[in-house]
This record gives sequence, C-alpha cells and structure tokens, in this order.
Amino acid sequence: MKQRKTKDFNPTNCAVTYCLNIIGGKWKPVIIHLIRNNSNRYSQMQKGMPEASKQTLTNQLRELEADGVIERIVFAEVPPRVEYRITAFGNTLLPIIDAMRSWGREQMGLQ
Repeated sequence: MKQRKTKDFNPTNCAVTYCLNIIGGKWKPVIIHLIRNNSNRYSQMQKGMPEASKQTLTNQLRELEADGVIERIVFAEVPPRVEYRITAFGNTLLPIIDAMRSWGREQMGLQ
C-alpha cells in the first residue's frame, strides 16, 4: 500500500488539519455516510458512488480502517463475505458528516 502524503502532516498542530487528515478526500465522507446507512458491502458502496474507481474505493476503505474509523469484518462463508462497520471512534465523526449533509442540502435547496 502506498504511503499517504497527508497522514501525519500537521506542522502547526491544527485541529482542523488533524480532522481533515482522517476524513479528507473526495470519497471518505461519502463512504462513512453509506456505511452508516447500511450500504456496508463493497458492491453496495460501488453502486452508491459509481464515479469512484475500484482502486480509489479500496484505498479509501483501507485508510479509514487504518485510522480506526471503520472495521472490516470477514465472514467465513463460501463465497466469502466482507462487511464494514463504523467503530466507536468513527461514531464521533458522525456529527461532522451530518453537518456536511445538512449544509449541502441547504445549499442545494433540498430542505
């Protein structure tokens, strides 16, 4: 797996930069939102964001898992089944995702 450029970049010890290092990226907030709404399998997420490449989705899921935001659960079945779940740490980010959704809906005139 390639090294993330922004993972530990925070020269001024800024809280906003810290947060963006975890959830920053075009698809991470969408992934968190989808998992929260029970689109917790890879194929469901692909359908929920068809513009994202498979590689991008895989990388973003790995980064969220490495940061402790989500956990990957592998079921010992044939064929194997993998689901993702938001961790307790990830749950602390949900108010941020909710605020982003509310702001976006308001700006789009959907409220």
